[in-house]
Amino acid sequence: MGPDSEVAADRRLLDRASTVELLADILRERIIKGDYPPGKQLAEGEIVKSLKISRNTLREAFRLLTHERLLVHELNRGVFVRVLTVEDVVDVYRVRKLVECTAVRTLDGRPPQADDMVAAVTAGDLAMRKQDWRALGTANMMFHQAVGALSNSPRVDELMRGILAELRLVFHTMKDPRRFHEPYLERNKEILAAIEAGDGHGAERLLIKYLDDSEHQIVEAYRNS
Repeated sequence: MGPDSEVAADRRLLDRASTVELLADILRERIIKGDYPPGKQLAEGEIVKSLKISRNTLREAFRLLTHERLLVHELNRGVFVRVLTVEDVVDVYRVRKLVECTAVRTLDGRPPQADDMVAAVTAGDLAMRKQDWRALGTANMMFHQAVGALSNSPRVDELMRGILAELRLVFHTMKDPRRFHEPYLERNKEILAAIEAGDGHGAERLLIKYLDDSEHQIVEAYRNS
């Protein structure tokens, strides 16, 4: 194989990798939005047809999301959205506390990411008025994605996307989504007020309490299910 052929092969490989990553982004976003609930089997034929992609590309995207602990492959059955355990919940919140609390701790003035938080709170208010609890959960995750973005790190942004996608799987365990999501909208507003004031330590205190309460509530729901 000559140099030109090798370059062409490399380009095809890069294009394919890009397509796989874009497809994984689409599927991950569907999980985050709640379109794919825990335990749901993902039908290859349906996804291939709707997105006009190859089965090989889809299977590679499945492998990426399996590595991210969002999907699980069951032999002779297919690919399913993962059902998290209590241990998974505790670990997700351990990472959230490390990332989010660190992100707000060193605030100095109103950060530009506060605009995204305002947009998330506004979306949450709209979801509340419509009594759309899934949309309220999505708005909550938008808010905390923006909190993570205070780190100004693409790697942290990627980590938070994965963590929040796992968190969406957790939300489905809550039998009363309104009771679970509604109080946290007001608490997001309190955190936002501290962030807009540049009060990093105040925002951190609110976040620690927020995350502790949320973790406890979900763990109790798991144990009582």
